[in-house]
Amino acid sequence: MNATMYTFVARDENSSVYAEVSKILLSTGQWKRLKRDNPRFNLMLGERNRLPFGRLGPHDNASCPTLVNYYRGADKLCRKASLVKLIKTSPELCDSSSWFPESYVIYPTNLNTPVAPAKNGINHLKNHPKTDEREVFLASYHAKKDKGEGTVWIAKSSAGAKGAGILISSDASQLLEFIDNQGQVHVIQKYLERPLLLEPGHRKFDIRSWVLVDHQYNIYLYREGVLRTSSEPYNSSDFQDKTSHLTNHCIQKEHSKNYGKYEEGNEMFFDEFRQYLLDTHKVALESSVLPQLKQIIRSCLACIEPAISTKHLSYQSFQLFGFDFMVDQDLKVWLIEINGAPACAQKLYPELCQGIVDVAISSVFTLTDSSSRPPSQQTPFIKL
Repeated sequence: MNATMYTFVARDENSSVYAEVSKILLSTGQWKRLKRDNPRFNLMLGERNRLPFGRLGPHDNASCPTLVNYYRGADKLCRKASLVKLIKTSPELCDSSSWFPESYVIYPTNLNTPVAPAKNGINHLKNHPKTDEREVFLASYHAKKDKGEGTVWIAKSSAGAKGAGILISSDASQLLEFIDNQGQVHVIQKYLERPLLLEPGHRKFDIRSWVLVDHQYNIYLYREGVLRTSSEPYNSSDFQDKTSHLTNHCIQKEHSKNYGKYEEGNEMFFDEFRQYLLDTHKVALESSVLPQLKQIIRSCLACIEPAISTKHLSYQSFQLFGFDFMVDQDLKVWLIEINGAPACAQKLYPELCQGIVDVAISSVFTLTDSSSRPPSQQTPFIKL
């Protein structure tokens, strides 16, 4: 019996993840790559924010669905300002204050965005598509200052990446002036002043977890995670030194003279972190950090499921997300942001991308030899 042939187009030349996925598909012998502008395909590996969702649907064979690698509307999670608004206005996420730092959406004054009043500002946020929360932020800032609580905040560009458009400061006026000068929407977020630090070196880190949502909106966590580490000691008295405070690879690689001194490429993987937690803090990764991380992931993705699910549409979606977390000195996990088109640590590409094919693509388009894989090579994704 002849194997079914499927077709795909790849339209994102910059995605190393989907370049690897394309290679794996072609290696099966049951997938054919079409020219990128071909309108008749089974699978589109598209470019984020440039997907023709309105034109997607089954073509030659109505029983064979069209699958695309992004969910329409997932930017509610993946743009910093949208994430803040979603978390603050969703009843399902009423517990977010325990896992998402206090945050405010700030528009530059030259955009003349309606300003929420200091009191009851949340109603303004719910009822207006765009709301400048500077008055609400200032009220909270001064209240914390009066109580002697932490007054350090971080301003981040809503669309920024790789450490661009960021200021850390304990001066509210400086933060707001910075945003006004930047000319684009930012988020001001309470800075985590007591992060868990890695020794040796007294260094900050964040955790990147990869999460896959399939066409049925099943949520899967990739079993491997990576700590992106700083190579300079954490210094709470100097917020100008970005290498001390920001763990982005590009900042560390470009500005830290110690880049790669402690971990190759400033990356620590879960096996090493697991041992570190046991040796240094006498706790297990599986019973301390991971349960919190999983609960946050489930909560965020469940919250937007009604708005973005494709279960009843003429096409279906899947998507890989990158969730970024920090851990504080009390081993509490905090969500920092969510990436809708995450890159991947180099050594993880083969396994991660094979997992994407197995879980998200081959579950829709059956391959003749899909059951022949030995148990030791089963999917590296854990269903949540």
